[in-house]
Amino acid sequence: MTPEPKGGGQPGILTLDIADKSALYAAYMPFIANGGLFIPAQRNERKNYNLGDEVFLLLNLTEQGERLPVAGKVVWVTPPGAQGQRQAGIGIQFSGQDSGATQQKIESLLGGALRSERPTHTL
Repeated sequence: MTPEPKGGGQPGILTLDIADKSALYAAYMPFIANGGLFIPAQRNERKNYNLGDEVFLLLNLTEQGERLPVAGKVVWVTPPGAQGQRQAGIGIQFSGQDSGATQQKIESLLGGALRSERPTHTL
């Protein structure tokens, strides 16, 4: 993830490369309307996001070769040092502007893994 500074009410711009289905499963949040992704914080990241912040995500999914532009907002924040040694980061809810296209693409890549009981970054 490469956050860029947000200024004057402009949405934050993030890039996220998800290399494989295991990482996609761990980051995907199907329980959020329109779907969403958890984006782990980098240790050198200085930008603090708050609930409700608008973001623009450039998403590369599992060797798809294309960056998907996705608008969204922060709906989940796990701060550094969270209980249970949870990964610090933010959860982004996809905007309804793409009519569920990003959510559908992710769910088709994950297929049957969506019914798995493996832990994720969020639940």
